[in-house]
Order: sequence, then C-alpha cells, then structure tokens
Amino acid sequence: MKIVVTDPNLLPLRAELEALLPPGTETIWATPDTVLDALPNADVLVGPAFTKEMADAAPGLRLVQVAGAGTDRVDRQALDGRTLANTYHHEDAIAEYIVWATIALRRGFPQADAALRQGHWLSPVYDATLPQPHTLASASVGFVGLGHIGRATWRVLQAFGAQGQAVTGSGRADAEGLNWAGDTAQLPRLLDESDVLVVSAPLTDATRGLVGAAELGRLGPDGVLVNVARGPLVQQQALYDALRDRTIRGAALDVWYSYPGPDGRGQPANAPFGELGNVLLTPHISGITRQTFLGRVQDIAANITALAEGNELRTVVQP
Repeated sequence: MKIVVTDPNLLPLRAELEALLPPGTETIWATPDTVLDALPNADVLVGPAFTKEMADAAPGLRLVQVAGAGTDRVDRQALDGRTLANTYHHEDAIAEYIVWATIALRRGFPQADAALRQGHWLSPVYDATLPQPHTLASASVGFVGLGHIGRATWRVLQAFGAQGQAVTGSGRADAEGLNWAGDTAQLPRLLDESDVLVVSAPLTDATRGLVGAAELGRLGPDGVLVNVARGPLVQQQALYDALRDRTIRGAALDVWYSYPGPDGRGQPANAPFGELGNVLLTPHISGITRQTFLGRVQDIAANITALAEGNELRTVVQP
C-alpha cells in the first residue's frame, strides 16, 4: 500500500505515524510542489486538500484522509467515488483557547497589559470611569454550531457557571444544561440573549456570511465574538466596522479570510484588524497542540489499516 502525506502538521509525529501503519506500507512525504509527482499508484492521500489535478494523477486512489475536521478544501466532485474521511481531537485545545479569549476580552486584559507597559494602571481602582468587569460565571454564551468544539467548550464554561444556548444546522444540540437549542432561524434570538458569541460551525454555502452587520448589532456593545470555525462565516467588513465603531466590545479571531504560502508571511484579511486594540489576532493555532495530533495520527493509521484489511473506516464524510 502506498500513502502520500502532504499535511506539514504531521511531520513532528512522522515516526509515530509510520510505526502504526501496516507492515510494508510505502509512505511518501510530499510538498505542494511535489505532490502530483508522488501520487501515481497511491492508495491513500493524507492532507488538507484534494483537487481535480490530484485526482487525475492518482486514478487508483481509494481514500482521501484529511488530518483535521475541515474538508472545505476538498473538491467533492473530484472525489468521484473515492472515500473522504476526517478526524478531530482538536476540541479540548480549542476549548481552552475560547475560554482564555472570552475571559481576556470581557475583563480587558490585553488593554491592561498594553497600558501597564507604558506605566498606565488601567483599572477601576485608579480610574472611577472604568466599569468593573464581569466574571465568566455571569456570561451568557451563544454557540453557532455545537459539534465537537462547541460541546467541549460548553462543558468547560458550564463548570464556571455560565449560561448557554445554541443554534445548529439541524436545530438539535447533543449537550446537557443549555437553556435552549434551535436552528439558524433562531440566530436573532440567540444574539439578543448572549453576550459571548462562539462561532464553531463548518463553512458551507448555508453558513458563509451568516454573521453580518445586523447580527453584530444584536450582540451589542458588551458582546464579544470568538471565531474558531472559518473566517468567512463572519462577514469581514461588517466585523471590522463593528470592532472599529465599538458596536461590539471585542473579538478573538483565530481563523481568517486569506492564508499565507509555505513561508508563513502574509496579511490575514483585507481589513486592517491589526490596527484595532479590541481584537485578539492569532494565526489559526487554537487547535495546534501535540495532543491534538497524537490523537489524529492514531485515527489516520486506524483508517489506513482498516482500508488495507477491508474493514469499516471511521469518521467517513463521503460517501
């Protein structure tokens, strides 16, 4: 069996992955520049993207295994009967990020840090015009999407005493303790009742641009937004305007509207979010931990082994 791996996030765990593969497996670690040359006679592609060109180069390919949850870079038509599978294990790491960002934004920690570096003690103790911030226990958190990430985050927030509600594509939420759950038609209600908005739904035609100016206006001047899904679920210019004009209190953005090449250089958006003081900017790192990828390596190896042995695969997305 021949495996082509293109996901650079797996390189730190190369030895662990190869040790779990069936005996005799040929494993080629390819880059975007070499993947087409590596694909002929391949049985499995492990990577974040699949294109028509890749399909043409690998007519015998049987499995496209994404080393993460998102499959929006996979050309579904190019699959042409091939199996598409994904994997998770990022939910605990991203839950940590969401909780950290929510606390930091609601209590003004980034601004206090920046001010103290200049000798300014930005605190209600020294400035009576500053409001006393709220604890996480007082938060009302609205989830757009309640899959692996949303459920893991809700378990943590619930332990702090926060309230929660969710909208999902199906209108259902497999989580205990929420105030309510509904479909996306209930998004206005969700925003009216929440002061924290966690965006963790998959990017689809139905969710692209789901949160715009009207929705951010409903979240209000005390509201904070945390996007760990995909950038385009939230309309870029509307979000920038809401942050600039303080329509909302702040945002934490870990997912973006444009991505760099292999050199890791490039602006993440057309709007100048970096000029704003009420936004936390991170380069899509909320789920990047060793524990995330140890779990993913085990899932990937299990699927490759199952394919080799003719057994059922796990977390199949298509067919």
